[in-house]
Amino acid sequence: MNVGFIGCGNMGNPMASNLINAGHQLTVHDLRREAATSLLEMGAVWADNPKDVVPGNEVVFTSLPVPRDVEAVVMGENGILEGSGPNTIYMDLSTNSPTTIRRIHDLCAEKGVAVLDAPVSGGVYGAAAGTLAVMVGGDKAIYDRMKPTLDAIGSHVVYCGPIGNGMVCKICNNLLSMGIGTLMAESLTLGVKAGVDLAVLADVIVNSSGGNRRLMEKFPRYLFKGNFEPGFATALAAKDVRLATDLGREYGIPMELSNLVDQRHVEALLRGWGPEDSDAVAKLQEEKSGVQLRLLDTQ
Repeated sequence: MNVGFIGCGNMGNPMASNLINAGHQLTVHDLRREAATSLLEMGAVWADNPKDVVPGNEVVFTSLPVPRDVEAVVMGENGILEGSGPNTIYMDLSTNSPTTIRRIHDLCAEKGVAVLDAPVSGGVYGAAAGTLAVMVGGDKAIYDRMKPTLDAIGSHVVYCGPIGNGMVCKICNNLLSMGIGTLMAESLTLGVKAGVDLAVLADVIVNSSGGNRRLMEKFPRYLFKGNFEPGFATALAAKDVRLATDLGREYGIPMELSNLVDQRHVEALLRGWGPEDSDAVAKLQEEKSGVQLRLLDTQ
């Protein structure tokens, strides 16, 4: 399949690579051409703007940081919509506002452009391995047509319902993940300060009712090593938590605990940790408790 791909960053690049490895021919664009260097070396074709990504491609993907970037790339000057016509399929792999993607869907529909929202979960490791979870909203027939293509980037591709539902699922997932991370930092600093070895405490929790993937997989890769090179940046985590609290306000859902998680992420941003991995938020708890959560021999 001929595929357009816009956004060749930490997540976009490995997803695009997996599409190429699956036999698809890619046309790519990014604000920084150097971000696409490895893809061009694999045979991808460069386009100078989003509009030029569209011609000749059956589907165009975006993987972008924030909703305003998606709006600009789709609806702005030299955007995807300018280059699209009937039978174009557009899929947003970003974590976006459900309201925003629904508005984009309605505008694209006026030109006969089909839109699916397809946010992904699994971080840079999952993107590289092709094991992402992909949450898809939109027309079921279009989803069925695109499912084999999505299988190249994810091992768990789920149809979530009408347009925007993929974004709702992703936002709910990320809110829970960031909330668990915040609470895990409190739990672990408590246990360590009360005298339990961190490795013992983590092992007990992983194998008990409190076990979770963040403790099993993410903390050992990042927090426990003192490694805050971004797998999933704190700025993006903060954005996703805010999308969740905004969605709660939109639908009249009480979000008391979520607002506390939001505040903690804002505090991390004010420390200048936005570019660091989202585990950097735990450094706030380390400072306040006087406990550092490190296992330097963690694999």
